[in-house]
Amino acid sequence: MNASELAAALASGGLRIVDLTNTLSADTPTLRLPDPFANLIDFSLEEVSRYNEPGPFWMHNNIHTGEHIGTHIDAPVHWISGKDGLDVASIPPARLVGPAVVLDFTAQVAENPDYLVSIDDIKAWEAEHGSLPENGWVLFRTGWDRFSDDKEAFLNADDTGSHTPGMMAETAKWLAEETKISGIGVETVGIDAGRGAELDPPFAAHYHLLGNDKYGITSLQNLAQLPATGAVIVVAPLPIVGGGGSPSRVYAIVDA
Repeated sequence: MNASELAAALASGGLRIVDLTNTLSADTPTLRLPDPFANLIDFSLEEVSRYNEPGPFWMHNNIHTGEHIGTHIDAPVHWISGKDGLDVASIPPARLVGPAVVLDFTAQVAENPDYLVSIDDIKAWEAEHGSLPENGWVLFRTGWDRFSDDKEAFLNADDTGSHTPGMMAETAKWLAEETKISGIGVETVGIDAGRGAELDPPFAAHYHLLGNDKYGITSLQNLAQLPATGAVIVVAPLPIVGGGGSPSRVYAIVDA
């Protein structure tokens, strides 16, 4: 299919677009690090004009936000292991568009919110669906997007920390070093599990993936609408020079 055929298929309804992005507002759930670590600011709008004297025919707002707020991408320079790697503006666009596969762990996470995906889990999926695609994105469906409008439930924190799913350290290392994917996507606030600090190395998904020029997208929505294979993902961050991450609009193109 060439570009014209793609456009025609979208126009005719032969293909459809699924929005995988959470809305961005002051109410969007965001990461909360414990003391003594510093946190990013939440998203907010500052009105400059609204069809009034400062701007009689238009509405203008300033936006205030951290890089890693809402549905966002992690670039290699976000993590110490990737500090000499690419910033957001330098990620090749071809790495931001590619095949997407969806691995469904909703049943496991329903029983254990701290569930960590293993290499065997992924290889079992491959045995049924085929190898992970080159330049592709591995999307982990856990059902966590049902909490996307509830800050407390989304972080699921208690006195022992945040309890959200992720992957084992060895899984992150294997994906980073043994596959040719572009990155991973999750429905949770970060690409590591809520208790990712307990892994070796701490926050192993960040450490291994970003240190190996692979990327992460978080707070995804609507993965239940995607097939296990056959979707194409489009990740569209702001090209922030020097940025370690950016809020992003993320779409999937699927057969109607």
